[in-house]
Amino acid sequence: MDELTRVRELRADAPTPDRARLAPGRTRLLEAARADERHRALWRRRQFVIVGGVVAAVTAVAVTVSLLLGGSGGDRKVQPATTPGVHLKGVSASDLLNRLADEVEKQPDAAVPTAKQWIYTKTIEEPVKDPKADQYKNLPKGALKLMTGPQESWLRYDGTAQAGWNLDTKGEKLKLQVTEMHLENGAEGDDRSPREMYRTLAALPSTAEGTLKALREQNAIADDKGASQSRNDYAEITVLLRADVMPAKALASLYRALATVPGGKLTDHLVDTGAGRRAIALTYDRAGSTPNGSAMREQWLIDPQTYRVFGMRLLDGNKIATGSITVSTSVVNAPGDRG
Repeated sequence: MDELTRVRELRADAPTPDRARLAPGRTRLLEAARADERHRALWRRRQFVIVGGVVAAVTAVAVTVSLLLGGSGGDRKVQPATTPGVHLKGVSASDLLNRLADEVEKQPDAAVPTAKQWIYTKTIEEPVKDPKADQYKNLPKGALKLMTGPQESWLRYDGTAQAGWNLDTKGEKLKLQVTEMHLENGAEGDDRSPREMYRTLAALPSTAEGTLKALREQNAIADDKGASQSRNDYAEITVLLRADVMPAKALASLYRALATVPGGKLTDHLVDTGAGRRAIALTYDRAGSTPNGSAMREQWLIDPQTYRVFGMRLLDGNKIATGSITVSTSVVNAPGDRG
């Protein structure tokens, strides 16, 4: 069987692209990181689509940045990086988050999108796939780009539609596909639109205590009765950290609330990412371990200049299991626009 026939057969059985396909990478990491919580999430992760035998991985929180694409595939270890003026040695995770909150709070907010506008996001998966690898060498150009290159998605602000690239019927070229959605005012278990998420964020108090109280009362992520309060708080906070549109004061509130959650570990140097951008790395252990007994950890990647989250990855010991970096994001007027 040739590779093109295989792509066509797999694509024929695949469901219509959903948010996870359009914002690639989101599901695999979040499913791995929260396998024991996914049935409880109010803002649950959507199903993923298999295309050409490659499973799309996770989307992290968007921040408007422009990254140099690069890196290589395989079991790439987390590598240190250095940038003049950034000093992390001897700083605790709590101290850093409170310091970032104070700085983020000063930032001006961009205009809030209108209901008919779209949020464009471009991401790159970690570990970065090598398009020259043997497993991809016989694929058509369109399929190769879809499987190994940066991924693009569009989501309407009111949650009524999404768009993303898909293979044509021949499995050779990419076409932009728009799909209707109904994300607002859904029942428990349904995703929320960016507009609803923004309203939730904008209503958060400025203090850590006030934010935690508000999140516990809303209980968007049903509490795990077998977990500690801090673990349930972490689940609530990190769901909101992945919002598509984030008011500066809301991010400051989330940082202050996260600073109260024990267990955070700050890497004492900037780390490199598969997208070629250095990041502040803040890591939290997760419950359980891999089949080989190693510890699994969630690592949040923060831009050292904007102080905003632009990626998240899952670490298996000291190796990157999977993750996603936001290359750029913007508010646009139509699917296909990039701002």
